[in-house]
Amino acid sequence: MADNQQTESSGNQPVLPRTYGVLLGSNTVPPKMEWPELVGLTPDEAEKKIKEDKPRVQIQVVQPNSFVTMDFNQGRVRLFLDTSGKVERPPRIG
Repeated sequence: MADNQQTESSGNQPVLPRTYGVLLGSNTVPPKMEWPELVGLTPDEAEKKIKEDKPRVQIQVVQPNSFVTMDFNQGRVRLFLDTSGKVERPPRIG
């Protein structure tokens, strides 16, 4: 059956590779995974901007000198704060 599909589509047009989960085209932008422009903002300001790009992620605020797990979670963005309560390093997915 796979051979049958191959010969049918190769009659007049070339067989194109199949891609799953990837949008093709000149105007596709890869999803944002990191926000370096948010360093120095308050957690509320940073959360608002992250939610504009990725509305479904869970924001986790991490206070200075706090421990976090090393697991990777694609639905989470951690905001590491400095002693003044501002975002200390670029937030990223994970």
